[in-house]
Amino acid sequence: MPHFFLGASQPFPSDIRSPPAGESVRMIPHLLFPLVAALGYTLGSLTLKRGMDYGIGTWRTTFVVNLTAGVLFLPFLFLGGNWLGWEKIYQPLVAGGCFFLGQIYTFRAITHGDVSIVAPVLGTKSILIAGISAVFLRDYIPWTWWVASALCVVAVGLLGGRSHSPLSTVRRTVGLAFISAVAFSIADVLVQVWVPAWGAGRFLPLMFGTVALLSLSLVPKFHQPLRQIPRGGWKWLLGGSALIAGQAAVMAYAIGVFGNATAMNIVYSTRGVWAIVLVWAIGHWWTSTEQHLGRAVLIPRLLGALLLVAAIALL
Repeated sequence: MPHFFLGASQPFPSDIRSPPAGESVRMIPHLLFPLVAALGYTLGSLTLKRGMDYGIGTWRTTFVVNLTAGVLFLPFLFLGGNWLGWEKIYQPLVAGGCFFLGQIYTFRAITHGDVSIVAPVLGTKSILIAGISAVFLRDYIPWTWWVASALCVVAVGLLGGRSHSPLSTVRRTVGLAFISAVAFSIADVLVQVWVPAWGAGRFLPLMFGTVALLSLSLVPKFHQPLRQIPRGGWKWLLGGSALIAGQAAVMAYAIGVFGNATAMNIVYSTRGVWAIVLVWAIGHWWTSTEQHLGRAVLIPRLLGALLLVAAIALL
């Protein structure tokens, strides 16, 4: 993805160059955004997983979540921005398309497998974004960030651990989650490159409006109309949708305004830790069976959590 396609008239502005002295201190408040988003993502995923027990399914879940995101991003218009003309309109459309694909594969993974597997696998976004930025944007990446990203990948393997599900199910869950991670990684890089020129108040509503419009294509895939969702399922579906859309807004705003997509996603990968902690501590709130996984799963996943902490410390 060369510079002329991304529309960048100069080198990538803010991602992954070595920060000057004292810059790491100023970055700390920025990294609170992905930390909050990581917790929101985990809570949202568990809530949506509970809703799927009512037979809502992947397509209706994705549809409602994406429409919620489209509405939630409308207030961003008040942030202002620039209209770059119709010749640049492809930029939010492409970013929205990538995000849309990521959403589909995320919810397919959650439908087929455990949240405590899906969330850690999505942590591979950190190294994927680092690779995309280095190869296609020719950005310099400090060696500590490469080490941190590699630690995230090792942590993903440990956090995935063993499962009570059949091996074929685990493999399918990991595969779907990884495809989602690739799509989201591309979307994050595009957001960081294109938002500065547009402004968050123009690019993000257009991007997530695209996500909402693309979701209309899912309606023919519904196995039942939305009105046939059980009353008990709606509270989980709407609650989970609000949490997922909210954390997406936090991450998109943070990356678009502050940059540092690789660092943001290394911190964001703590959702793998949150998934395990919340499942074991209060999983019964969602009637989750994952909290009953044994010590053979607990120890490797705790080691994975420690590696994630080490990765964050390298920032």
